[in-house]
Amino acid sequence: MAHPRVDAIVEQARAAVAAAQSSSDLEAIRVGVLGRQGSLTQLLRSLGTLPSEERPLVGAAANVAKRELEGLLDARLAATAESERQAERRRRRLDLTLPGRRPPMGSLHPLTRVHDEIVSIFAGLGFSVVEGPEIESDYHNFEALNIPRDHPARDMQDTFYLSDSTLLRTHTSPMQIRAMLATKPPVRIIVPGKVYRRDVVDMTHSPMFHQVEGLAVDRAITMADLKGTLELFAREMFGPRSKIRFRPSFFPFTEPSAEVDVLCFACHGDGCRVCKQTGWLEILGSGMVHPQVLKNVGYDPEEVTGWAFGMGIERIAMLKYGIDDLRLFFENDLRFLKQFA
Repeated sequence: MAHPRVDAIVEQARAAVAAAQSSSDLEAIRVGVLGRQGSLTQLLRSLGTLPSEERPLVGAAANVAKRELEGLLDARLAATAESERQAERRRRRLDLTLPGRRPPMGSLHPLTRVHDEIVSIFAGLGFSVVEGPEIESDYHNFEALNIPRDHPARDMQDTFYLSDSTLLRTHTSPMQIRAMLATKPPVRIIVPGKVYRRDVVDMTHSPMFHQVEGLAVDRAITMADLKGTLELFAREMFGPRSKIRFRPSFFPFTEPSAEVDVLCFACHGDGCRVCKQTGWLEILGSGMVHPQVLKNVGYDPEEVTGWAFGMGIERIAMLKYGIDDLRLFFENDLRFLKQFA
């Protein structure tokens, strides 16, 4: 049963279906013909406006056309969807001739690199690596290192106390005491590790940072041995043209004491912004082990002597890599860290 108005809609829909290129085109045709505002749906809604004798003819023809178009759209949509799936598979198909995509590789943190380099240099000189507790006793951190409770040097240490007798170590020097208490001379150790001080975070300070302590104790050890060792360290760490100088200083656990500077590797001593026009860069503190410290561990200062040094790993890394802000080491910014991959 046919009707001219229905036939016109069907013919137009058939032509559109035949010309459709994608499932989205077919969905647009379905909405335009069979949807709530579609042409065939609107025709069915207008049956009440038609003459009474025409209504059943149009209604019957429209229902037949609706079923026909639904079947036509479903069949074409199934075929089109399958064709699109095949095209998508071809587009995504792995081309085995293409070069592989290398996954992003991690790398050592710059502080770890410097830590390992320092350890490697001193291990090559016969130093053993020892580690100790980060929660220390007041005795090992201060008293045994010739820093009694009323010593003015304690004002320099803003310490994290956990109790009256325990604290977060302010340096790795307590392991000097522990190592000497456990070992008879000769002693030759380095002690890398975290230390804690109540500093406000800024470009050059952090409440947690890393140190490497060095200690050598034996018969007839002199300041010349210390200087020779540190000169070799500077050349290995900063390059063969490196030189060092000693400046008098004071530390309660060494006597005499010295700050150690390295020749500025940016200007080679001429003076520049990096070295603040001095030609030198401070790298560590050092000195001969104080006789009282040797007595505190049961060593005879008449029989043995020793020297010690302590350096900040962050300080060495900042100088080595030209970094001017300590905070960059702890922010985990991949843009910064990838420079050291």
